[in-house]
Amino acid sequence: MKKYYVNKKAQSNGDHEVHNETCYRLPDVANRLYLGEFSSCADAVAAAKRHYSKADGCYYCSPTCHTS
Repeated sequence: MKKYYVNKKAQSNGDHEVHNETCYRLPDVANRLYLGEFSSCADAVAAAKRHYSKADGCYYCSPTCHTS
């Protein structure tokens, strides 16, 4: 299980990126929302979509959940 966070700031395409706790692209504390511990990035992205309608996995730490 890993801890996941979503970036509060949307990317230029409107997506809020989901990162795991070890990602080197994890946003600053002020710009991230803790989602919880999940066994997969898919579950973390689903949790992020409860806060932001457009959420996507990070290309670097969650590539299987990165769609755009």
